[in-house]
Amino acid sequence: MPAAVWDVMLRKQLRHGAARFHIDVRFSSGARRVVLHGPSGSGKTQTLRLIAGIDRADEARVAVSGRVLCDSARRIALSPQQRRLGCVFQDYALFPHLSVRQNIAFATQRGWFNPPRRAAQEQVDRWIESFHLEAVAAHYPHQLSGGQRQRTALARALVAEPTALLLDEPFAALDKPLRERLRAELLALQTALDLPMLLITHDEDDVRALAQQVITLDAGRVVTPASVPAHQAA
Repeated sequence: MPAAVWDVMLRKQLRHGAARFHIDVRFSSGARRVVLHGPSGSGKTQTLRLIAGIDRADEARVAVSGRVLCDSARRIALSPQQRRLGCVFQDYALFPHLSVRQNIAFATQRGWFNPPRRAAQEQVDRWIESFHLEAVAAHYPHQLSGGQRQRTALARALVAEPTALLLDEPFAALDKPLRERLRAELLALQTALDLPMLLITHDEDDVRALAQQVITLDAGRVVTPASVPAHQAA
């Protein structure tokens, strides 16, 4: 049995007025590409935010490739920056007042100062070239196509050399032909980098194209055992 790449145990009670929602997610997987799948409102995004350290769990243990990111029993809780996870959210969360180059360079900065407009770090140039963003490097997010925004967000996630990628519905806002092309690009990139990837989706096409292992969530819990799509099993 392969060693665990993802070892996750999360518990959190969320309150909104009188409503309560419980996250109780546990899974362990040796796959490099894991898909959290389930309907809207099943707790997928909240699970990702807890893994990333953006939100704090009531009880947690998260390890990626054997590196412990948090363990409440041992009072370990690395900050989001210390966890070194590259995150891409559904809306891409690009800074509207920064150019493509500055958005990517922001991930290499310490503190909250904006990168200079002509920042030309070697690693920033590398990802601008890798994602074919040279022609729009000085453009702002509102001037970009959906695919260019997604590539910029991926470049920003990768420029800091993360230990794993967390992706939240990265293709949801794109039309079908573009989704198909970007899925293929993401698969090629992940394979080349051999970077652990956890992807959230409710799209069956994402599952078929990208999952080595599928974990289904519903109402904040894992409802089916982790499974490997038949075409990936070999």
